[in-house]
Amino acid sequence: MEKALTSLKSKARKVKQDIFVLVEAYKHPKTPLFVKLLSIIIVAYAFSPIDLIPDFIPILGYLDDVILIPIAITFIIKLIPTDVLEECRDLVRNSPKEKKKNWIAGSIIILVWVAVLYWVVSLFI
Repeated sequence: MEKALTSLKSKARKVKQDIFVLVEAYKHPKTPLFVKLLSIIIVAYAFSPIDLIPDFIPILGYLDDVILIPIAITFIIKLIPTDVLEECRDLVRNSPKEKKKNWIAGSIIILVWVAVLYWVVSLFI
């Protein structure tokens, strides 16, 4: 049981690191535009406080956090050219581990979700 828990923690740590690899790949000039778009969508969704499936729904609520996001990250990682991927992984490994607050990115994410919510509500009114 302890071995399975250690393996699960290791995989979770790798997914968390891969999110930052996607951020670096988005910034890289050799990354294809399509991959950049997918990367920014997944990163924004992963950091967004609003989920596709709300967390209060039993079992299904955590489906996107536990299954869908890691699958999407793995899929996008496979689309990144190998040389770019290695360069981005090195950047993430060698970057300082401090968390920086990015108010601009957070504000943009919130504004996008407010716009989507406004659009959905306006469809029903």
